[in-house]
Amino acid sequence: MFSAVRESLQTETRPDSLKANLLSGLTVGVIALPLSMALAIAVGVPPQHGLYTAIFAGLVIALTGGSRVNISGPTAAFVVVLLPIVHAWGIGGLLVSGFMAGVILVLMGMLRLGRFVEIVPYPVTIGFTSGIGVVIATFQITDFLGLTPGESGGHYLEKLSAIVLALPTLNWQETLTGVVTLATLVFWSKLRSRIPGHLVALLVGSLLAMLLGYLLDDFSVATIGSRFHYEINGVTGSGIPPLLPAFEWPWNLPDANGEPVGMSFGLVSMLLASAITIAMLGALESLLCAVVADGMSGYKHNPDDELIGQGIGNMIVPLFGGIPATAAIARTAANIRAGATSPLSSAIHGLFIVASILFLSPLLAWIPMASMAALLLMVAWNMSEVKHFIRIVRIAPRDDVATLLICFSLTVVFDMTIAVAVGVGLASMLFIRRSIQLVESKRHESALYQDLPREIVVYNMDGPLFFGSAQQAIKGIADIMPEVRAIILDMTDVTMLDITAIIAMEGITKKLADNNVRLVICHLQPRMIQKLQRAGIGVNNGPIVFVNTADEAVDRARELVADATV
Repeated sequence: MFSAVRESLQTETRPDSLKANLLSGLTVGVIALPLSMALAIAVGVPPQHGLYTAIFAGLVIALTGGSRVNISGPTAAFVVVLLPIVHAWGIGGLLVSGFMAGVILVLMGMLRLGRFVEIVPYPVTIGFTSGIGVVIATFQITDFLGLTPGESGGHYLEKLSAIVLALPTLNWQETLTGVVTLATLVFWSKLRSRIPGHLVALLVGSLLAMLLGYLLDDFSVATIGSRFHYEINGVTGSGIPPLLPAFEWPWNLPDANGEPVGMSFGLVSMLLASAITIAMLGALESLLCAVVADGMSGYKHNPDDELIGQGIGNMIVPLFGGIPATAAIARTAANIRAGATSPLSSAIHGLFIVASILFLSPLLAWIPMASMAALLLMVAWNMSEVKHFIRIVRIAPRDDVATLLICFSLTVVFDMTIAVAVGVGLASMLFIRRSIQLVESKRHESALYQDLPREIVVYNMDGPLFFGSAQQAIKGIADIMPEVRAIILDMTDVTMLDITAIIAMEGITKKLADNNVRLVICHLQPRMIQKLQRAGIGVNNGPIVFVNTADEAVDRARELVADATV
């Protein structure tokens, strides 16, 4: 734990470094402020919960994690996972799920699974992110166009149908505000200005709505202040409460029916699948972000420490009203480009949002919902990876294309819980299949085994022998000519031997012994010989012999053939 902080304290103590991290933290804070609110709204909770997430995730994960420059907070990747939880369990169920996911992430880090999370196949990752982008974009159409959809179920196709049926209710004021905001975002991104486009676009959208509302009597758009309300000590307010969150156990918060969620084994078991999905997606997103950050910054993250930091952050964030968090690639990239070199920048970004809640809440209430929808549409487009998606379809092998389309379809049509489970399964199957293709046993052509009698054959075995490859690699050895009395098996390039391979070796040894054929194994690593001998293979002068060199193997095979002839 704390590897990023320890490394930074050893190297980043110069005044110019402190100044650079201060400025980069302020820059990222400006970017994170509107995004955090927008992502909370997309999840189905009031915008302040996104701000609380950015504050505590930005502080805790940066200080306890393994990346010096990652910026953590609410991310678009979680929207598809969290939205169904909110509908079914309310804010209380959402925060309990996040707390459980934090526990799982800590366990993953302690078990040193970080390096394995980083190697998820590219088609699986793009399938997830593209699917999430499509879902986020679809769900923003309602606010972007000012639609009034009817009741719909929780599934994507049902929501899409409700949106299509609601198109006649299009509100031109909301649409104009959304289009102008989106156009500003697109235009500003081409200017390559140091001023964040999110801030400029929301400012333009808000000023437009205020100006037209002043000039036109019938002009009215929904804003954060008109959509969301809060109550403090019996006093009701609009928009975002100008106070920091108080500590509250997440299971004391309301469910979808307004009653406290409570805490029970039944609740934990019902939320476990969602918590695992949040943890897996959070681990994947944070470690991919750390890899990208390493390439941009030149630093090296610690994947296991990063998982532990993400876990601790997600256990603390729900205690203060925050939704699940992970590292955000776009905010991290902006952080690095702004000059960040240590976790201090993430802490400053969190403190900036604290100041914004305390002093800017009345102004934030004027932001139109259509402008927030436009901001999320841009996030969805950047997340969809359209160019990479099309390129994989065009040039990738059929297995990879099928994996991409399956992960994408499951993410859109069903939900991320199913998509993550199937995606991880497909990734494992692809790995096993391609590992099997690398393993083979074939007749040896080396000059070390020349001029042998026909009673002796030599096989070479390459690659790891595990449950997926053992049978294929060993079955060819059993198909031998009747005159063969000894087989030399060169296992120089065998790097692994699991219990399936041991059982397969046991079977082939018995089959050869029944046919009066002996097996001589050479160049097998000592630790693997010990595994076989513990299983009773190659002990007590059995039908298998272990030797160290090719010359020893040839001599021993000739002796065995001579004994069999006698």
